Amino acid sequence: MEELGGSQKFMDRFIAQHIAVGYYWFVVGLYIVNPVHAYNFNEHVEQHAFDTYDIFLKEQGEELKKLPAPQAAIDYYIDGDLYMFDEFQTSRGCSEPRRPKIENLYDVFVAIRDDEAEHVKTMIELQTDTELRTNHDQTCTVD
Repeated sequence: MEELGGSQKFMDRFIAQHIAVGYYWFVVGLYIVNPVHAYNFNEHVEQHAFDTYDIFLKEQGEELKKLPAPQAAIDYYIDGDLYMFDEFQTSRGCSEPRRPKIENLYDVFVAIRDDEAEHVKTMIELQTDTELRTNHDQTCTVD
């Protein structure tokens, strides 16, 4: 969002960075006490993010479709090295890799919202006894 002016004000960057550091250490402390609670907490945070993006898309969708996609989103979702992007799609199993279309700002927010849904699924998986395997080892299974 820096390309859209999100990094212009020092105070905005300062607050965002310090909240992120505080959040990180809170989750680390929670993980030390109870890993399942830490994953559960993150599941709720990710679900809230999904719901927020979903409401935003419904309310602002038509306007967002008129705006171009930022280069950073094109670099990330289309032109970048997507090996790790596929690697962390926990719930996808042997399905085809997810490649969102990025033609405008609406598509960017849809892709971000869908990423949040994948994060929710990952947090749910991490709260169970599973043996996660890579999608790149030709087994594509979660035991």
